[in-house]
Amino acid sequence: MGFTRPRPGSNGVTRYQALYDDVKGHRRSAGTFANEKAADRAWQRAEARMAEGRMGNPSRGRQRFRNYVEKEWLPNHQMEARTRENYSYYLDRHILPWFGSMRMIEVMPADVREWITHLQKENVSAHVIRYCKTILGAIFTAALNDVVHLHPVRGVKSPPVAKKPRAIVTPEQFDKLYLALPPDMKLLAETDIESGLRWGELTELRPRDVDFGTGVLTVSRVVV
Repeated sequence: MGFTRPRPGSNGVTRYQALYDDVKGHRRSAGTFANEKAADRAWQRAEARMAEGRMGNPSRGRQRFRNYVEKEWLPNHQMEARTRENYSYYLDRHILPWFGSMRMIEVMPADVREWITHLQKENVSAHVIRYCKTILGAIFTAALNDVVHLHPVRGVKSPPVAKKPRAIVTPEQFDKLYLALPPDMKLLAETDIESGLRWGELTELRPRDVDFGTGVLTVSRVVV
């Protein structure tokens, strides 16, 4: 349970500090006030908000964006190795230079819109802007309620990405390509065209991955 602690000042004036314990049992301050009644209300409000799940450690929201991303979010966010590589690249290139020095609670939707406009002026493609916005959105989704109480990316639009028609080879074109392959590569091409595996999955296949009795191929590895 929270409580109020008197704090005599050097000028002889006593102020009152509102204290409470967070969900991990750590002692936190809800502020210092001129009278005991105001301090009592402060720690009571803090406990009520914490009980409703809307408040963790308030100081976490005051940490820099770069610190949260590099020390909390990126090491603990579950993703494939290739995705982590891409996220790290775009964080370093387009996201951290803009938001890195800002405090988490300072990032507002207006800042995100200004950032998108900046990327457009730098001739960053609409596809890359949308990808970077997805990364930024994932960061604040993880931080919501625990670190911040506002998701600044929601509702912010990015430039539309023009859809390009896919160029699909015809059976005749595939036959010409297939016949030009060395013999040891033809089985690789056949497996890929029939299974739709990605290159990293295809090159990691081993004979033990094939169950010749059932005809089942198990994909359990990928190379990045």
